[in-house]
This record gives sequence, C-alpha cells and structure tokens, in this order.
Amino acid sequence: MAKGIRELRRRIKSVKNTRQITKAMKMVAAAKLRRAQQKAEAARPYARKIQEVIASIASGTTSVKHPMLQSRPVKKTGYIVITSDRGLAGGYNGNMIRKVIQTIAEKHKSQDEYTIFVIGRKGRDFFRKRNYPVIDEVVGLPESPTFADIKKIASAAVQLFADEKIDELYLCYNVFQSAISQVPTVSRLLPLDAVAEDAGRKVNYEYEPNAEEVLADLLPKYAETLVYSALLDAKASFYGAQMTAMGNATDNATDMIGRYTLQYNRARQAAITQEISEIVAGANAQA
Repeated sequence: MAKGIRELRRRIKSVKNTRQITKAMKMVAAAKLRRAQQKAEAARPYARKIQEVIASIASGTTSVKHPMLQSRPVKKTGYIVITSDRGLAGGYNGNMIRKVIQTIAEKHKSQDEYTIFVIGRKGRDFFRKRNYPVIDEVVGLPESPTFADIKKIASAAVQLFADEKIDELYLCYNVFQSAISQVPTVSRLLPLDAVAEDAGRKVNYEYEPNAEEVLADLLPKYAETLVYSALLDAKASFYGAQMTAMGNATDNATDMIGRYTLQYNRARQAAITQEISEIVAGANAQA
C-alpha cells in the first residue's frame, strides 16, 4: 500500500511539472502568434500593390504577353511545401503532409511528373525518408523569417517555371483562420493567369522604359512575394496550432492530476483505515 501511495505521489508531481511546461509553452506561443499575425498583415499591402500594377499592365493592353501569365500543357508540376522545423503543434504538419500526398496521388502516376521544394525540417525529413523527388530545401528558419531566408528557394522554383522545366507550380501551406483553425491548402502559384484576369481597381501608370520590361521584372518578384506571404501565414498557423495543442495538453494534465489526487486520497484513506484496524485488533488481542 505504501508503495502504491509513493507511486501516485510521484505521478502527481511529474504531471504537475509537465503542466507547468505546457502552460509556459502556450503563453509563449500566444505571444509569438500575435507577432506573426502582425508581420503577415504588414506584408500584404506590398503584394497587393504589385498585383495591382501587374493586373493593370496585363489588362491594359493586349500586346503585353509573358509566359508566367499563360497556361501551357502540363508535363511536370512543382510543389512548394511549407512545414515547420519543430513539432508539439498537434496535427499542423501531419495534416499538411497528408494533403500534399493526397494531391500528388490524384494528379500524378509517377515521380517523373512532379518535383518538390520543401521549407521546414518536418516536411524535409518525411519526404526524403520516403524517397520523394525533393529538389531543394530550406530548414532552420528563424522565428521571424525575412524574405532573404527563402529568396533562394523561391527564386529557384520560379526560375524552373520560367525555363519551362515545370509547367505548373503549387504552393502548399496551412492558411491561418484562427488560433484553433488552420486549413491545409494547395493553391496554384504559377502560371499567374488569374492576375491577368483581375478586374480590380483600374489605375493608369506610366512605365519606364516600357510595360513589357516592367512586367518581366515584376512577375518573378510577385511570385516570390506570394511564397513569402504564404510562409508568414504558415508561421502564424504554426503558433496558433502550438498554442491550441499546449492548451489542450495543460487541460489534460489538470484532469490527470485530479484523477491521481483522487486515487491518492483513497489510497491514503485505505491505508489509515487498515492501520486503525490493525491497532484495534492488536488491542483486542491483548485484552
């Protein structure tokens, strides 16, 4: 009985220590989530302005053409998959990876038909261990990544499309909706035909040296900016998922402590009752 009481006391102490850790991680994730949301929101005006200029050029004249704005027969597809370097975020990485695998299974019959760019250690490890065709990777990103951190991989992916080595490029990331809702999404990044069809606010610009050269310079930058915006959105999703996961872990730890405390009190009561019974029995035997 004494051994069982000691074991329950040890378990209660262990779970309390774990609850302190998960509670602290929840608070840290909440603070990082706010910063990540602010950074994601701050990056959107720049992307919107580039999109506005591109749409103005593309819709303003029929003579301006660019391969990044035009669809072509799809022989090979590229995927930029954004995951995290660390776990402890519930189904954040698992849901995203399953979405990518499902999309690949539906669209392709062999590995010759697609290639993968991976951002994040979790995705890199998963795809490399299973021999998926990973052509480039970025891991070890800081908590607040800058555009320079993903410039190389974004440029490489866009350049493959420009060189017609891939005919489509998809962006795979968790779209942040709220701290408890992150939606795994696979959206087409290239070609940017949707930008050419944008019927947004019309603005008259004067281009130097000409519209064609401005468009050729802006389109790759716009595509790379979309990758960076998706990364910031994914970062916010990660911290939201981690905050939710650590909150659930803290609640579960509290429930476990309650159950173990109840068992501990019952075991102590049983031990005390047994000791009293033994004392009474000994007293009666001496009487």
